[in-house]
Amino acid sequence: MCNEKLLAKNLFDYSKTIAKPLFESVEFPWEVLPKIKDFIIEIGKTLDPQIYEQRGEDIWVAKSATVYPSAYLGGPLIICEDAEVRHGAFIRGSAIVGRGAVVGNSTELKNSILFDCVQAPHYNYIGDSILGYKSHTGAGVITSNLKSDKSLVTVLCDGEKVETDVKKFGAMLGDNVEVGCNSVLNPGSVIGRGTNIYPLSFVRGYVPENSIYKRLGEVVDKL
Repeated sequence: MCNEKLLAKNLFDYSKTIAKPLFESVEFPWEVLPKIKDFIIEIGKTLDPQIYEQRGEDIWVAKSATVYPSAYLGGPLIICEDAEVRHGAFIRGSAIVGRGAVVGNSTELKNSILFDCVQAPHYNYIGDSILGYKSHTGAGVITSNLKSDKSLVTVLCDGEKVETDVKKFGAMLGDNVEVGCNSVLNPGSVIGRGTNIYPLSFVRGYVPENSIYKRLGEVVDKL
């Protein structure tokens, strides 16, 4: 039952990302993380040159996207149509910024996929993470992607530890998740669809869909 909750298909609407074929090839969302780089390089070569322009090695940016001059773009990278990458954003590579998504000032992004209409607008670190359709991270939200002892990440779900076999794993945010300002999502955090995380939260493991995370040990259903 726990594994069922963690399936990628139960967190994300695949039609809301250019990476749909990648997600269809896995069961659990963290299985995508080691494959992002190669997928971008493969699909980038097939993108319509009337819609996308290549801006360096393995970097494709939609012509309708807005990228501010001080943003750093590292490849492999795809920035989809109508996305916005604001001043001082630092994209280190192996990243997909979905259609209409926002990468804000002083936000760092690496080895991650932002589905369409995601907003990471202020001072965020998004590393080795997947942010589902219309998910939003408040100012100062951090996805902590590496355990202090450098061991493989596990996901705590209903008292059970689920092995992931990956060393770097930040957070999986389902569609329409809201994360409050200055929250820390610890390695192996999986947030179900439609859930709200209170500001200043310290999150670890699985948080059920359509719930409100108030603090560690206090999670309530949405009314």
